[in-house]
Amino acid sequence: MIYCEDEDWMARAEVILSGAAEKMWQPFDRFAHLKLYANEDLPTLLDLFEKKRKANLKRLRSHDLKADDLVKEGSHPAFGRVTLSQLLATWTVHDLNHLAQISRVMARQYEKAVGPWSAYLGIYRK
Repeated sequence: MIYCEDEDWMARAEVILSGAAEKMWQPFDRFAHLKLYANEDLPTLLDLFEKKRKANLKRLRSHDLKADDLVKEGSHPAFGRVTLSQLLATWTVHDLNHLAQISRVMARQYEKAVGPWSAYLGIYRK
């Protein structure tokens, strides 16, 4: 998520909002973080993410977005034309997806402990 803060969401939003004629994004390396942050401990990474996210949200607010900004487009290397609205929605759902992953991992430690109730807990459905 730290690498996304640097190279994805805000960077791409600002390309869309720029006055540039060509708004093609570079492909995103989904595995770059493995090398960049391999030697960092979790508290350091959490602090870094918090700082970068706060800075990006401040940058986003500074654009004072209006409805006509949300329909502006950029060019995704795989999907083609996408709007700022779609990018921002994806940023949100991306975070929610990670929260769901964390919840599933945390719930797994209780799967045996809840016994038969696991049949009624959707988090255990495969």
